[in-house]
Amino acid sequence: MNPKITEWQGRRVWLVGASSGIGAALARELAGRGARLALSGRDGGKLQALEIANALVLSCDATDAASLGAAHQVLVTAMGGVDLVLYLAGDYVPMQAEGFDLELAEKVIAVNFTGAMRLAATVLPDLLGAGGGIAFCASVAGYRGLPKALAYGPGKAALIHFAECLHLELAPKGIGVWAINPGFVATRLTAKNDFSMPALLTPEQAAIATLDGFRRGKFEIHYPKRFTRVMKLLALLPYAWYFPLVRRFTGG
Repeated sequence: MNPKITEWQGRRVWLVGASSGIGAALARELAGRGARLALSGRDGGKLQALEIANALVLSCDATDAASLGAAHQVLVTAMGGVDLVLYLAGDYVPMQAEGFDLELAEKVIAVNFTGAMRLAATVLPDLLGAGGGIAFCASVAGYRGLPKALAYGPGKAALIHFAECLHLELAPKGIGVWAINPGFVATRLTAKNDFSMPALLTPEQAAIATLDGFRRGKFEIHYPKRFTRVMKLLALLPYAWYFPLVRRFTGG
């Protein structure tokens, strides 16, 4: 379904959202495997603090098309192009119907979904001209509705759908499109949760699982399987079963 990536030596990879969490862990792991990296995020200081030798640091805001475009131009000039683009930028605010904040919800969706579309618009001409691939870090929270996810879940669901649409068009052209759907990963965002998170991974474990997924060549990369398979099963249930089960398991 996708090109299998088994060798990273010399591969030009642009990580958007690399300053912390899975993005930072992926940057370190890819650097160790010999990839040529371009690292983006809003905080250039955090990107520099990763201390990844020879990485091209391109501070930019994924929600700003002009900022992304300027970073892209610098990347193309410095590296001659890009082989794989990963969208890892994300935001999360637990949100319920009571106290629903529309302005805040729109900001979350701007990072989690609209920014990904802006990045795609920026790099699609490159991919269509020279090949390569693009991957989007979504979440199992995008499979079905969940409690406290009024802003987070819809953005991730839209991102999965967007990746599916792109894959239908681009895969026949030999261009890879991946949807990365992690379960719980210990980051500054999941630290906001006030509940027990089953099968919690470290960012380093998530990074290795992500690269293992690229090696298999499937459209979806999801982990840890012991948790994501349960979420997939729940997503197949009719609403009459799904809603009571989720309320029971989450207290939502």
